[in-house]
Amino acid sequence: MKKLSIVIPVYNEAATIRQIVDLVRSVDVGMDKELLLVDDCSRDGTREVLQEMARALPEVKALYHEVNRGKGAALRTGFAAATGDIVLIQDADLEYDPHEYPRLLAPILEGHADVVYGSRFLGGGAHRVVFYWHYLGNKLLTTLSNMTTNLNLTDMEVCYKVFKREIIQGIPLQEDRFGFEVEITAKIARRKCRIYEVPISYYGRDYAEGKKIGWKDGFSALRCIVRYAFAD
Repeated sequence: MKKLSIVIPVYNEAATIRQIVDLVRSVDVGMDKELLLVDDCSRDGTREVLQEMARALPEVKALYHEVNRGKGAALRTGFAAATGDIVLIQDADLEYDPHEYPRLLAPILEGHADVVYGSRFLGGGAHRVVFYWHYLGNKLLTTLSNMTTNLNLTDMEVCYKVFKREIIQGIPLQEDRFGFEVEITAKIARRKCRIYEVPISYYGRDYAEGKKIGWKDGFSALRCIVRYAFAD
């Protein structure tokens, strides 16, 4: 039987981490699952919650950073530890619904894709109405990324990305923060991976609820688009 590795980068998510783990564990994907929770030096009690879950739940493995390094660094740690045939990224907040895993996995399991991106902009699911400028920024960054990769993605910055394990473990990654999204997109495009998109729902948070990405990350993404247009 195939196995799914779910990599969950975590930073100060004590309020939601138990709920997201319960949701991930409840989803039937027709294969074994391992949950790789990477704590990026949380200061709100998240680490203690992860330690408790890792002791109690055999499918949960907790990994820890001793200093805060960023989402991209946490993902690298999780990817390196993954043992499943397929690797899926899940955020630790509640913006994305794990019940959509079967839809995300289908193109790979059916032999059509090497990589699958979710898309918040293709329609087909519920969407919380938030942040016009974030929406516009996402569309701009996706368009600029597409111009350098010759892809026609609609949502390059989406959390939900799914990979065959040999793909993601075979790509050297460098970006420590949200530049990961640009970097991985450029590198899978250069490797001629078969990429599919599927529509997903989106339950966005505002900053009072713990949203972390900001305008500085947008400028970083622009830097990464230029950098990875010309370098592997």
